[in-house]
Amino acid sequence: MSTLMRAPKECGSWFWDLEETAPPGLESALKTAQTMAGVLKKLGLLFPFRLEYDWYVLDSGYTGVGSTLSVSSALDAPETLARVRGSRPIAFPDAQLDDVHVVGSGTWVDAAGNTHREPRLIELSVSPQPIGLSATLAVYHDIWKWYDFFGRPHPEVYNRNAPRLAQALRELNSVLGVEPELGEPTIFGAAAELGIDTPDPYDDGSGPDVSDSL
Repeated sequence: MSTLMRAPKECGSWFWDLEETAPPGLESALKTAQTMAGVLKKLGLLFPFRLEYDWYVLDSGYTGVGSTLSVSSALDAPETLARVRGSRPIAFPDAQLDDVHVVGSGTWVDAAGNTHREPRLIELSVSPQPIGLSATLAVYHDIWKWYDFFGRPHPEVYNRNAPRLAQALRELNSVLGVEPELGEPTIFGAAAELGIDTPDPYDDGSGPDVSDSL
């Protein structure tokens, strides 16, 4: 059960272009997903339990069919790869996978130091597109920001969670061997190198109140 307010658009996102460090294709994508999920799991940020992906046909476009696959073994295990390939819709025998989303829950820490489990705390996806492998990480909650969605500073929450995101980004950069591109800013936040950028405060010490856009 969700205990946090979630923005409809990301507070920050990071994109890794892996064209020069990993081959394209599903097997490579799942291997990359397992590597990234391992980093995030170690930090308590993502415990995967499901993969979600859509199907498209080259030169024809999206089929309108999506698949959901529960996972209990490693994301790059042979049985996982076989199950993903076996979920291709029979009406589209030439269909290929679009982005593979790794769905799970993660833990965050409140102002009192209590730990909570939150569904989809971190959004992770990998793209097996033949033009080149890539990966994206995105966050949608205000626990990573100095200000909450109402513009109120919440340093206790920020200081208990933002360093974990920063550590995750450092380790992901290391294991992937590539520095990420920062995603486009939204009203809910802008990605920085190792977290979410903090805007200058207003005269009263508050930040942007974006609660009306939630």
